Amino acid sequence: QVQLVESGGGLVQAGASLRLSCAASGRSAVSMGWFRQATGKDREFVAAVSRSGGWTHYADSLKGRFTISRDNAKNTVYLQMNSLKPEDTAVYYCATSGRTSVLTWDYDYWGQGTQVTVSS
Repeated sequence: QVQLVESGGGLVQAGASLRLSCAASGRSAVSMGWFRQATGKDREFVAAVSRSGGWTHYADSLKGRFTISRDNAKNTVYLQMNSLKPEDTAVYYCATSGRTSVLTWDYDYWGQGTQVTVSS
């Protein structure tokens, strides 16, 4: 079993930065990822990182603004979000997978989500 707890969300103005954290307990996963879901929209992939950190992948639209990183000593994954835009407003979820993947259905365990709201 894996438990994931996200933190770091909040209300910010456009252009600001936020860093999300996801603390994992239980067995280590091959990859950890961030997804987001805006109201009325499907959940979408944001970024993922492998256990070693040697593989990372980002949604094309977020490259250059978001950075994913992982601290295996703390079993924690981070999502640094810069130059936030109102369209980044969503609930952000952390998840783990037994493979390196960007596909939602490859992720087995999910956190409860943290709300990010970006005002214009």
